[in-house]
Amino acid sequence: MKGEFLTAINILSSEKGVAPEVVVEALESALVTAYKRNFNDTTLNVTAHIDPISGEPQVFLEKVVAESPGEANEIGLDEARGLKADAVLGDLILQNVTPKSFGRIAAQTAKQHIVQKLREAERKRVYEEFAERVGEIVHGLVQRIEARTVIMELGKTEAIMPPAEQVPIERYFPGQRLRVYLLEVHESHKGPQLLVSRAHKLMIKRLFEQEVPEIFNGTVEIKGIAREPGARSKVAVFAHQEGIDPVGSCVGLRGVRIQNIVNELGGEKIDVIPWDPDPATYVAAALSPAQVQRVDISDDEKTATVIVPERQLSLAIGREGQNARLAARLTGWRIDIKSDAAVARAELEAWAAGGTTGDAVAAAQDGESDAPGAEAVGADPVASAVDSETLAAESDVNAVDSDETSMLATDEAVAAKDSGLDALRVDIEHETKLPKKRSSRKRATASIEAGDAPAIDGADGAQAAG
Repeated sequence: MKGEFLTAINILSSEKGVAPEVVVEALESALVTAYKRNFNDTTLNVTAHIDPISGEPQVFLEKVVAESPGEANEIGLDEARGLKADAVLGDLILQNVTPKSFGRIAAQTAKQHIVQKLREAERKRVYEEFAERVGEIVHGLVQRIEARTVIMELGKTEAIMPPAEQVPIERYFPGQRLRVYLLEVHESHKGPQLLVSRAHKLMIKRLFEQEVPEIFNGTVEIKGIAREPGARSKVAVFAHQEGIDPVGSCVGLRGVRIQNIVNELGGEKIDVIPWDPDPATYVAAALSPAQVQRVDISDDEKTATVIVPERQLSLAIGREGQNARLAARLTGWRIDIKSDAAVARAELEAWAAGGTTGDAVAAAQDGESDAPGAEAVGADPVASAVDSETLAAESDVNAVDSDETSMLATDEAVAAKDSGLDALRVDIEHETKLPKKRSSRKRATASIEAGDAPAIDGADGAQAAG
């Protein structure tokens, strides 16, 4: 009996994943419920105890020692001293009322109670286990998909991944193994509910911690993450130890570390940039891979005006504004991107709107003529830029004109060559026809001498008549 009882307890504890003490407590609670069900009295203070050595169950009634007992939960002093020699009035005495058998109904009630208690203990264990792992990456198996919601199996429990937490470009199917980010755990009447995600930005942080030892031990810190799931992410890193390249540590030798993360995310592009306490430098780095000429910071409006070359404007903005949008999320600044040509035009228009009088312009010209070769002090940089652009445009026009002149000369040479070829062709044809005319004249002379008179017209006829 003892061996079988302990074996059954160990089997239950291993199946449900709970401690053997929890199974014993469930059995004791079931004994109490069965006893009350058997005697149809729920007001009795009943306790149960199972001997861990022998495995024998015992049921006790809690009674109070009274001088003249009149209630069911009271016991006389003499009877109490029979159970406990030093009992006095008011003591709590445990009276052994263990029945020989509980009956079929009581046994069924005890079974249901045991199952319920074990289920509650298992739910509590699952909740405590995963509540400590919130914010970590867990491994799961896709079990089924219902209404675009992915149901995953995590050990002995289930987790759900709603459409909002899925990566748009990924496709899920039953039996697929995934690494997911445990977002939250909360209790419900059906047990603990686990919510997982693959679109959360902190999943990238956990993946970097798994792939980059410098981030895991705290040498390199991730300062910020901006992510558009499935498309692109930007990660700002900072090294606390001098001499360590934070970007190189994250990328790894030949990009091995960053490539493992990209493969896990299904090819999502990741930009790793260095974090800087200077907002202008930080914003310029956040717009990578675009090249930035200048960044003007407005602390009052929390706005950063970025000047980029004309050819880099589309790269700085990104497809559908993706690059600028991620940079704004990463830095926390409102970013206004302008090209250098647009800024130069705006400054020129502002200078023209401000205007200068004709006398001032004439005076400026006189000053320049008096001191040739010397730069005017305080000259307008915009006007100088415009003059340089005008000279460059004129040089381009002259170059185009020279090209057109050379093309015309080439055309004339080709035409002359063609005319020369035509003249040569005429001469050749003339030379080839001359022998034919001489032979015809010889034939005509021979015919005349023979007495024939062939019809000769034109110049040949006139010559023959002479």
